[in-house]
Amino acid sequence: MRQYRHPKEDEITLTKVLAALSDPVRLSIVSALARNGERGWSGFDACVSNSTLSHHMKVLREAGVITSRGDGTRCYVSLRPELEHALPGLLKSILTFAHGDDAPCSPCATTAGTQAVRASLPSRGRVGR
Repeated sequence: MRQYRHPKEDEITLTKVLAALSDPVRLSIVSALARNGERGWSGFDACVSNSTLSHHMKVLREAGVITSRGDGTRCYVSLRPELEHALPGLLKSILTFAHGDDAPCSPCATTAGTQAVRASLPSRGRVGR
């Protein structure tokens, strides 16, 4: 399994973390990890394609918010304890205020709406679709 680079604790900055958490999908991923702890990469109900989920995981990892570890062919994701050391109380504050926001649900609705529109369009002659 591929080993990913995780930033050192002194490379975790407020601007990178806030930028990473500014997306509703990434915020919902972090919220799920805060509630339930470590989970398999495929265990997220993010309502986005696997490639998009992979992008969001990369942004969170590079910002120092999450860490990933491989176990055989599986990849597990968890919140980085170093984040709390670098920016005490930040994640808890953000998640407290984010729970009242409906934004984390909007990507699912948008994705479902996009899929419904695509399904209603005529095929463009692609094989296997």
